[in-house]
Amino acid sequence: MYTWNQLGRRVKKGEKGIQIFAPMIGKNRKKQEETEQNRDEKSASILVGFRAVYVFDVAQTDGAELPAPAAVTGEAGAHLDRLIEFVQQQGIELEYNERIAPAQGASYGGKIVLLPGQSKAETFATLVHELGHEMLHRADRRTATTKVVRETEAESIAFIVGKAIGLQTGTASADYIQLYHGNAALLAESLEVIQRTSAVILAALEEQITNETSKQPTEEAA
Repeated sequence: MYTWNQLGRRVKKGEKGIQIFAPMIGKNRKKQEETEQNRDEKSASILVGFRAVYVFDVAQTDGAELPAPAAVTGEAGAHLDRLIEFVQQQGIELEYNERIAPAQGASYGGKIVLLPGQSKAETFATLVHELGHEMLHRADRRTATTKVVRETEAESIAFIVGKAIGLQTGTASADYIQLYHGNAALLAESLEVIQRTSAVILAALEEQITNETSKQPTEEAA
């Protein structure tokens, strides 16, 4: 209810909350002798279990209109085609399917599904986000990280790559990260992997531009 109150809305009288399971995050307590040898190392955050919490759907509330979500704008141009080519080169299947709505994209491990009807700029940003999941959040690393960390990393990669090609993201990425309760501390912990993955994607796009340029016919000397 507190979040709805912050948005200027109130839960209607008599409404019953919807029970969901929320993750419980704790610290990985190392053995005493290990801690003494590595005093500078921070205890890793791990999933320790789940607890029942109650949430309320927007239909159960009254009050101020919710702000429209920020959109990614700008000209993706040929960068979208290059990104799609890079995705396919990684052996990742790409599909468009409206059944994933209201999600804009989804990653299934070797397959990315996008919601059709998005602008080129939105499609580019969504595809980078899902590609981030494909590159980072499979096998061991998926089980070693929380959903908050995974979503923060993927959206940060989308923000960096989008800005690099000239897209205007506004508050879209920040809004998305806050939706999953990501914060500056999480970003700092994941900074290296975010930067490395963003650099790989941008390098691939740049390489394709170079290849396209080299294939263009040159004018004969007069």
